[in-house]
Amino acid sequence: MKLISIAFSLFCLTISFSVKAQVKKVLADKIIATVGDKFILKSDVENAIGDYKRQAQGQENIGIPSECQIVEGQLIRKALVLQALIDSIIVTEEDVEVAMESRVRSFIQQFGSKEVLEEVAGRTVFQLKEDFRILIKEQKLADEMQAKIVEKVKITPTEVKNYYEKIPLDSLPLYESEVQVTELVMHPKANRDVEEYVIQQMLEYRKQIESGANKFDQLVKLYSEDPSAKENLGMFNLNRNEKNFDPAFMSGSFRLKEGQISAPIKSKFGYHIIQLVSRSGDEAVVKHILRIPPITNDEINETKLFLDSIRKEMTANRLSFGEAVNKFSDDEGSKFSGGAITGRDGSTYVNIDQLDKEMVVLMKNMKPGDISTPQVYLDDRGRKTVRLIYFKERTIPHRENLKEDYNKVAQRALEEKKAKSMETWFKEHVPSYYVFVDDSFQGCVELTDWTKVANQIVKEKTF
Repeated sequence: MKLISIAFSLFCLTISFSVKAQVKKVLADKIIATVGDKFILKSDVENAIGDYKRQAQGQENIGIPSECQIVEGQLIRKALVLQALIDSIIVTEEDVEVAMESRVRSFIQQFGSKEVLEEVAGRTVFQLKEDFRILIKEQKLADEMQAKIVEKVKITPTEVKNYYEKIPLDSLPLYESEVQVTELVMHPKANRDVEEYVIQQMLEYRKQIESGANKFDQLVKLYSEDPSAKENLGMFNLNRNEKNFDPAFMSGSFRLKEGQISAPIKSKFGYHIIQLVSRSGDEAVVKHILRIPPITNDEINETKLFLDSIRKEMTANRLSFGEAVNKFSDDEGSKFSGGAITGRDGSTYVNIDQLDKEMVVLMKNMKPGDISTPQVYLDDRGRKTVRLIYFKERTIPHRENLKEDYNKVAQRALEEKKAKSMETWFKEHVPSYYVFVDDSFQGCVELTDWTKVANQIVKEKTF
């Protein structure tokens, strides 16, 4: 099986707004391919291409897959789903719900609000979830099956070396100068008196709502410091199995009765009062008001002094930077990776333009091995934050080699080995399935192996 276009990941699910009643297929729709009892409709392919075109609007050098490639990707997914069911791989309804909730949330962010999403889609959020329930379950089953097929595929140093040596010298990538940087991040803590003042204000908000003197939505507009409050009026759809929400916020939400408003709840974002709008099992709709206790210069200077004392311990070799990050960092994303800044490919070597502007400015006067003095900057939530930076290493521009780029080469070699493992698996399994490919797709080069199996089935039926 020539599974090049899969790139060892399945075609992602997209949302089709061109056909508003997507699950209600018209009689004129046509089955163009089948694996076992799993079929692909002509409209599925047309909708997918329409989605790719919409997503590519305004972007340069974005390739749109052909109909043949779309059909190949969907045949791959259907075959993996079929085998997952045979192998009794389980995807729970909770897994599907969490994935749907995450998908809808990303759509709402993309379109700006739930109302705009529903207007563009011509369907309610609830209807959209139902439309995509089967597709999302299929995708998760396919992902699990794919992971099972390659779970034991490993790569040895000898295999990496052999892979590298087969690459023509003029095909080896050129790398710009890259840096290896780690950071220790701390968020200054608000003064307790300031926190108490904010808590009292929030208790007053609750009293106003409960007495009818003010409405929750109005207070959200006036006081909430949640950046999304203007779009969603503080409303969130929750699933208690969702891992992305703050645990304190989630726990406080599911303790409430419908209509009830919580006491102030502290999360990693600040203080909330939460109202439970509705609940059904593990699903809940809540509104909240967020207040972030203000940080004064006193708290910032206090944090700077503390980090400066940590820096002295490190420069005296009494504490390593990694140990300090693990012990003191407030950045959950990098706390357990030694504070390493990583690139999009997961590498700890990054181009200078992948660093934030404040870090770039600070590093101008640093050399490899230096630890910065405490720096105050605004994090991605707009909070004043303090950090130390360890400038670990700088590479010089170079052509890829095993000494400096072993991890990158090894990752590519591993992906190639996994792809070959997948090809072998398909060669062994697809002939055992019932496969049908419509005549209009028989000429697709990408579908050659599928059409061979399909045509053999037709020939056997004929004779």
